[in-house]
Amino acid sequence: MNPLLLTDSYKLTHWKQYPSDTTGVYSYFESRGGAFPETVFFGLHYVLRRHFETPITLEMVDGVSQLSRQHFGADYFNDAGWRHVVRDHGGLLPLRIKAVAEGTVVAVRNVLMTVENTCPHCFWIPNYFETVLVHAWYPTTVATQGREIKKIILDYLERTGDPALLPFKLHDFGYRGVTSVESAGIGGAAHLVNFNGTDTLAALDVVARYYGDPCAGVSIPAAEHSTITSWGREHEVDAFSNMLDAYPHGFCAVVSDSYDIMAAVRDLWGTQLKDRVLQRDGVLVVRPDSGDPPAMSLQVVEGLGHAFGTSVNGKGYKLLHPKVRVIYGDKMDRHSIPQVLHRLQTNGWSADNITFGSGGANLQKVDRDTCQFAFKCSAVRRGGEWHDVYKQPRDMPEKNSKRGRMALITPQPGVWQTIAEADVARSGLEDQLRTVYENGRVLARTESLEAIRRRACTSLSAASARAARR
Repeated sequence: MNPLLLTDSYKLTHWKQYPSDTTGVYSYFESRGGAFPETVFFGLHYVLRRHFETPITLEMVDGVSQLSRQHFGADYFNDAGWRHVVRDHGGLLPLRIKAVAEGTVVAVRNVLMTVENTCPHCFWIPNYFETVLVHAWYPTTVATQGREIKKIILDYLERTGDPALLPFKLHDFGYRGVTSVESAGIGGAAHLVNFNGTDTLAALDVVARYYGDPCAGVSIPAAEHSTITSWGREHEVDAFSNMLDAYPHGFCAVVSDSYDIMAAVRDLWGTQLKDRVLQRDGVLVVRPDSGDPPAMSLQVVEGLGHAFGTSVNGKGYKLLHPKVRVIYGDKMDRHSIPQVLHRLQTNGWSADNITFGSGGANLQKVDRDTCQFAFKCSAVRRGGEWHDVYKQPRDMPEKNSKRGRMALITPQPGVWQTIAEADVARSGLEDQLRTVYENGRVLARTESLEAIRRRACTSLSAASARAARR
């Protein structure tokens, strides 16, 4: 797409609206609060590589200039300004963008990114691109929500089972539940910041292209209702048997509620196919896909326990036979997952027995207000001097914006503070905002997703999940 179209219509008119002596605009991006106490910053590198490395051409300027006249019925487009960018800057955007490192976990109400122009004739450009830069809200929110779910699961694993299983406890089923292939790619990549399991192939492509990891997620063979019901109701056992034949090794997931999940657990898996499951070189993962999640999860786990036997781990909780496990993927989100885990725990079952799949709730059941993201101008340069600017709505103090040029420091691990840029030297601390884009070029080197994952794991705490639920 023509980069000049990566904005809202009304922003094409803003170049006329600043004071006449304006030569600089400085804006910032933050989470003002919302559902979580902190965010996992992720996805800006994708946005910059995808949209900000294409030089502007005269053909692009001419095209949007003509469209603008048709769109507004008047000549409001800054044709001369964009021709200046092409002529004097080689079409490269005269912008400087600073941001915290991707994967960094930052308390809300702190600056995450700043944007300013580097050419005094292009003061109108920083907020022109607010629209597309704010798209970082989406991968950041998915990564943030994923980390909160990860804390919840870790809490139950620490109390009832093996925390080493954590990276594979939430599997991404979200491809079909999003609004576009691009959403699946970047949202699915954000899921992979916290977990290793995915069925969203578009996410693997995004991570490979923009974060350098050739295959960042894993999956297993799995049945769907079409592959089971195609055998007919009277031959469900043959459909199950075929799965064991087709995949004799490793993990294999089989949806088992096409007709009667408990009959399937008791009579098919637990009786007719029991010996084959036990002799198989791998793990059968039974998937219920309907019913009340806490109740159904417990019924299936207990049914499998009755059929295949159980043991008790060192923490005093029951484990299914190692040849069988459960994955639940219906209605799973940050509210229902702890309900399932709580139900299992209160009935003496370890969290080791179950894995979760999440689809639309994982990649689509979020919006910009989940973490209350905002992009605001906080300083303008007029007459050669910078001046603080801000908004302060009378009846909504939660929408007050920050003032001035900013820096982000960490006085101690896990503690974040936004301060005036001029105060960094006095603080004796390092500004955590680094220049990632300047004058048309992405400066930050491509970091592997593994490095981002390690950063996002900093201070990962089950205790904080318990505190949040209280």
